[in-house]
Amino acid sequence: MSYQQELYIAELAVQRATLLTEKVFNEKAKGTVSKDDKSPVTKGDFGAQALIIQAIRKNFPDDEIVAEEEANALREDKPLSNEIWGLVKDIKLTDDESDKLLGGPLASEEVMLDILDQGKSAGGPKGRIWALDPIDGTKGFLRGGQYAVCLGLIVDGDVKVGAIGCPNLPISDSAPIPVDLASAQGDVNGSGMLFSAVLGKGASSRPLSDGKLQESKPISMRPVPNISQATFCEGVEAAHSAQDDNAAVAKTLGITNPSVRLDSQAKYCSIARGAGDIYLRLPVKKDYQEKIWDHAAGDLLVREAGGMVSDIHGKRLNFGKGRTLAENSGVVASPNAIHSQVIDAVQKVLKLK
Repeated sequence: MSYQQELYIAELAVQRATLLTEKVFNEKAKGTVSKDDKSPVTKGDFGAQALIIQAIRKNFPDDEIVAEEEANALREDKPLSNEIWGLVKDIKLTDDESDKLLGGPLASEEVMLDILDQGKSAGGPKGRIWALDPIDGTKGFLRGGQYAVCLGLIVDGDVKVGAIGCPNLPISDSAPIPVDLASAQGDVNGSGMLFSAVLGKGASSRPLSDGKLQESKPISMRPVPNISQATFCEGVEAAHSAQDDNAAVAKTLGITNPSVRLDSQAKYCSIARGAGDIYLRLPVKKDYQEKIWDHAAGDLLVREAGGMVSDIHGKRLNFGKGRTLAENSGVVASPNAIHSQVIDAVQKVLKLK
């Protein structure tokens, strides 16, 4: 299969959802509630999820969806639900044909809530399953930094299609990654990227727009002839990434460049386009299992851009085990040519060898 239709719908759906997230991003009150695990969720998360699931249901009605959010909290909070519905019903692409392809406007608030709840697939090794994170990096989103809208198609446990919208990443591949609030909200014309990949077909990027897809160009990881000159990308939140261990790995490899700390799968996108080289997400808790929606699209993007993604043991990420990467521990992404060196350093620091 070429997966061209799946890619096209994924890119359009992510692009439309970023319009909603940007609207919320620029509001002072983002309608934040706390989930059972104490992590935040905003109006943007709920609204983006509803729009993307609608697009999948319209075009691939038999596919399963593993998504991060559900509608329970909104059913108990009518004012917040009304507010999100007010946002969702007004979001559309300026190109009517593209918007119609995604299902057009939702019929009602109740339909929105029902659609939100259609992301409860258990995942697994068989069938077509979409992994959706409507706002990856919610804390970055709340902080005014980097975040991403992420969608990946997994078929029989293998990621086939990935699309990631990063409204605050610069359009230029060589521009510095803005990580603080002031620069992240810079010139609108200078930021906003949509990254995508299909298995075996390479990775590409294009500027985000509010209508038809813009022209794309291929992207690839940059060569790293001297590993000591490499640049790390890592998470901002210490709870998500073992920053002391990351620093020890950098020291082991002789890397002196300061690491770039940013939220979300924008890290995968940054190294895939050559704006960084190595992404480390080392375990902070022994029993923590990564969620498939946090990695599916980024994993494919980096591999199609000439990189390797594995866990700390050098094993490929297994997306066929359910809603989590139950068989894997941590994530390491880097160019193919240096991946074994990075894994070797990680294992030395973590005393795995």
